[in-house]
Amino acid sequence: MTRKTTRTVRARNILIGGESPITVQSMTNVPAGDFLASIEQIKRLEAAKCDIVRLAIPKAEYAEVFRAAKFSGVKCPLVADIHFDYRIALEAVRMGADKIRINPGNIGEKWKVAEVANACKSAGIPIRIGVNGGSLDKRILEKYGAPTAEALAESALLEAAALEDCGFSDVVISIKSSTVDEMTRAARIVSAQSDYPLHLGVTEAGDGYSGLVKNSIGIGSLLLDGIGDTIRVSLTADPVEEVRAGREILSALGLNSGGGINVISCPTCGRTKIDLIDIGRRYKEAAEGIDTKGKRIKVAVMGCVVNGPGEAREADFGIAGGDGFVLYFKNGEAQYKVEEDRAVEFLIEETKKFIDE
Repeated sequence: MTRKTTRTVRARNILIGGESPITVQSMTNVPAGDFLASIEQIKRLEAAKCDIVRLAIPKAEYAEVFRAAKFSGVKCPLVADIHFDYRIALEAVRMGADKIRINPGNIGEKWKVAEVANACKSAGIPIRIGVNGGSLDKRILEKYGAPTAEALAESALLEAAALEDCGFSDVVISIKSSTVDEMTRAARIVSAQSDYPLHLGVTEAGDGYSGLVKNSIGIGSLLLDGIGDTIRVSLTADPVEEVRAGREILSALGLNSGGGINVISCPTCGRTKIDLIDIGRRYKEAAEGIDTKGKRIKVAVMGCVVNGPGEAREADFGIAGGDGFVLYFKNGEAQYKVEEDRAVEFLIEETKKFIDE
């Protein structure tokens, strides 16, 4: 797939847009005033390979979390999520936020938007415009009658133009909807009419199951068409699950530029004589913490020889179930048998060997 070329903006040590890798984002969900809990959660997200973390800042005094987080050793860019009060955005900039997320439509008068733009320009940090169905300008809502894709796109572009009028162009656009079709159509409109980097996601998507399905369809379909520079899989769940899901989506599309392990496994059938579901689950859990050193690895965990070296020939290596054992194969060629109870341990050993080859 060929990605659309967008402008590049920098948030601390991360580039967004242009030819930069697609980044995975998440958001803290602990009380905004609990700095210790926020920092602990940010570090958990970092450990899960989250590229950018956003924090809701409903009060100006909560902005000090950015200074505290950086003092504690947090390395990833931190985004201040601001609504309504421009003064909170100014305080977040002063306290070291690496990016500001606003909706100019609910910030108020143009001079307030200009104040935020000028502060971000002086600090050298970008602004993400966040648009969703609940924050549309009343005039646009009246024009379209509902938060349609066209309404969302027009709102985003008008708000970007408002920042450009202030001499500010380091803009990322995010258009989110709880409806997959509206979100994808709106993103396509903005992509066709501008070169702003796009943040993708389906908002209010639901729990870890339904939310993952909706986001995979919405985010995945756009990425396949080369649209999108940064993503968040919004889930009603632990934010770490959002990062795992985002990484899985990028891995499935071959876009995990930092390397990673892509596990392929069959759905099992009556031929399966090993506990493949448990083996696959335990292997994925054990492999999550492995540093692949930038390598992309495809590992097959298959139920029988029918679905083993043949159907999984494109895997770097894998196993196929027998009766009390698994057959190890590499590059589609059978190698030797391993006892079933050693299958997970064996796969981990082979994964580490493959990385060091």
